Formats: sequence, C-alpha cells, structure tokens
Amino acid sequence: MAVCASFKAFIAVSVAVLLILAIASPSVEAQSSAPAPAPTSDGTSIDQGIAYLLMLVALVLTYLIHPLDASSYTFF
Repeated sequence: MAVCASFKAFIAVSVAVLLILAIASPSVEAQSSAPAPAPTSDGTSIDQGIAYLLMLVALVLTYLIHPLDASSYTFF
C-alpha cells in the first residue's frame, strides 16, 4: 500500500497543530475571570418596592370607591 505524499504532509501538519494547541490550551484556561461581587442590597430596595406597590393599590382603591360616594355620579 502506497501512502500518498500529500496525506503524509496532512498528518504532519495535523500533529503539529494538535501539539501547539495542547501546549497553548492550559494557559488559556488559566486566564479565568474574577468572581462576581457579593450583592450589596440590604433589603431597603425591596421594602421600597413593596411600599410603592401598596401606595398604588391605595390610589386605585381610592379612585374606585370615591365615585360611589359622590352625588353627581349615577351607577346602575
């Protein structure tokens, strides 16, 4: 069986590329990014969000109930 010269060249180039990648890949993995910082929220933003939600509910209820008390509105 005769092996073609271009096939031998292909194998040699493939081995060289794999060898270079095997040497370079550990250094690529060593450059990991820094860990994410710890959350800095102490819960005040959550409390403020709940307060805004409750104020919105109170506003909506006020405008829903107010027309029932007014004498100029007629509801059936």
